[in-house]
Amino acid sequence: MQFNEMGLDPRILKGIQEMGFEQPSPIQEQFIPLFLENPTDIVGLAQTGTGKTAAFGLPILQKIDPKLRVPQALILSPTRELCVQIAREISEYAKYLPDIVITPIYGGADISGQISALRKGVHIIAATPGRMHDMIRKNKVDLSKITIMVLDEADEMLNMGFQEDVDAILEQTPKEKNTLLFSATMPKEVAAIAKNYMHNPVEIAVGKKGSGAENVEHIYHMVHAKDRYSALKRVMDFVPEVYGIVFCRTRIETKEIAAQLITDGYSAEALHGDLSQQQRDFVMEKFRTGGVQMLIATDVAARGLDVNNLTHVVNYNLPDDIENYTHRSGRTGRAGKSGISISIIHMKEQGRIRMIEKGIGKKFLRMPVPTGKVICEKQLMYLIDKLQTVTINEEQIEPFLATVHQKLEALSKEELIKHVVSLEFNRFLEYYGNTPDLNAPDTHDSGRREVREGREMRRTSSEGMTQIRLNVGLSQGLIPKDIITFVIDATGRRNVEIGKIDLYKNHATVEVESSYGTTLLRNSRGMNFRGSFFDAEATSGGGREGGDRGGDRGGRFERGFRKPEGGRDDFKRRDRKKRF
Repeated sequence: MQFNEMGLDPRILKGIQEMGFEQPSPIQEQFIPLFLENPTDIVGLAQTGTGKTAAFGLPILQKIDPKLRVPQALILSPTRELCVQIAREISEYAKYLPDIVITPIYGGADISGQISALRKGVHIIAATPGRMHDMIRKNKVDLSKITIMVLDEADEMLNMGFQEDVDAILEQTPKEKNTLLFSATMPKEVAAIAKNYMHNPVEIAVGKKGSGAENVEHIYHMVHAKDRYSALKRVMDFVPEVYGIVFCRTRIETKEIAAQLITDGYSAEALHGDLSQQQRDFVMEKFRTGGVQMLIATDVAARGLDVNNLTHVVNYNLPDDIENYTHRSGRTGRAGKSGISISIIHMKEQGRIRMIEKGIGKKFLRMPVPTGKVICEKQLMYLIDKLQTVTINEEQIEPFLATVHQKLEALSKEELIKHVVSLEFNRFLEYYGNTPDLNAPDTHDSGRREVREGREMRRTSSEGMTQIRLNVGLSQGLIPKDIITFVIDATGRRNVEIGKIDLYKNHATVEVESSYGTTLLRNSRGMNFRGSFFDAEATSGGGREGGDRGGDRGGRFERGFRKPEGGRDDFKRRDRKKRF
C-alpha cells in the first residue's frame, strides 16, 4: 500500500512527498489506514526508528479541527529530545496545513514561554510527563477536549519513574478518546496502562514482542575484564567510519572512558546525568551533525535519543535486563538500514548472553577481537580507498603543483607511495606492532550441569566465582532478572560480576564474584521474594530439592516477612549458621 492509497488529505501527502518519503514502513502501512477508517485504541509494539511518529502523526493531523483552537491531541514521550523531535517532525508533515499549531512542552526550558504558547491556543501538544503534570497542577492547560492520547515509548517512560505523572495526566483527559500506546517491550507496568486506560485495544506488532530490530546483527567479543578498554579501541579502529553509541553502566565510567578515548585521539564525547541541559544540547547537536563519531553514554542519559544512521551500538557493559538491551540495540538499524550491536564481555558473562538471546529471539555471533595485523590491513585499505576517491580541484591546486613536483622529484613512484602511506599510517603500525591477542578462551561449557540417575551433579564453578544456591525457583515465579536484582540488593553493588544462572522448579543457582560471596550471604538474611523466605548458601555441588514455600505474587526482594491475606506469618525466624 502506498501513502496515496491510505485516504490521507492531499495537503498531508504533499508534505510527505517533499520530505522524500516514498514507501510506508510496516507499522505505517498497518496503522494509518486502520485508524483513519475506524478510530480505536491501538497498542503498537515496535522499535524506535520504525516510523512510529508518522504512523500516529499523520492520522492525528487529519483528525484535528483547526477551527477549534484548543488541545485536541496530546503526545507524551519520555525525554526532552524525543518530545522536540516529535513536534518538529509533525510540523514538517503539516507544512501545508498552516492553521494547525503544534507545541512542545518539556522540562529544562523556561516554563513561562510554554505557558504563553498554550494561552495563545494550540491543537497538538507534544510533552514530557513531568512538565505536563506541572502544567496541570498550575491550571495552565485544559485537556477536556482531547480526542487522541498518545503514549510514545511507554516502557521507557515507566522505567524513568513517570508512572504517577502518566496516571495523573490520563485522569485529566476525557474517558471518550482514542488512546494510542507505543512500546518496544511490554512489561507488566505497560500492560497495566493498557488494561486500565484503554478499551479493547487492537494490537499491531512489527516483529515479535520484545524482540530486537530485525536488521540488527548481534555480536560479542569475549576478553579478560582487564582488557575491555583495549578491545573497545580495536573495535573502533577496525571500523574507520564508525558512528555510534558506547553504553557504560555508570556515569563515572562514562566520563572515564570518554576521557581516555579523547586522550588517545578518538572522536568521542560523554553523555551523562551530570551535564547541564545546555551542555547536553551541545553534545547532542555535535553528535547529530557528525562532529563526533562515538557518544559514550549511560542508559538513562541515552533514553529518548533520536539519531539516525548509527552504524554501531557497543555494550561496554551488558545491561542489567533484557529490555535495556532491546532499547540499546534498537538505536541502530533504523529506517530500514542495517546496524551492528557489539557486546564486549568478560569470561564469566556468557550465561547472560544466552539469557539475552532467549529474550530477544536472536542468536549472537561470537567474533574474535580484531588482531593488530587485521586492523592495520583494514586501515591501510581505507586510506587507499580515500586516495582513489578524493575529489581533485584542478584550479585550486594548480598554482602549487610546480613547487610540489620540485620537492618530490627525487622520490621514485614506489618511494612516494611508501611516504604517503607512512605519513597517515605510522601511528597504527607503531601501536599495533607487537600487541597481544585479547581473545579469552571459551568457557561456555564450564559450570555445565549433568543429570545422572536422577541425581543432579555440579562441575566446578568458574574461576574466581562462588556458586550460590537459593531455595526459590520457577514455581515461585523466579526469573533471571530477579536473581540479578537479588545479587545487587544483597551485595549493594551494581557492578558485581554475575556468572552462570540456572533455574529449576524449586531452587536456583547463581555464580557470584567470590569477593562478594560473604557479603551476599550475610545481607540476604531476612530477605524474601514474593513471600518466600530466602535460604541462600554457598555450594560447590547440587543439593536437595524442597524447602520452598510459595507466597503471594507481590514485588521484589524485601526485608522482613510478608503476611498473606490470611493474616498469619508463613515463615518464622530461625537461627542460621554461616555457610560460607
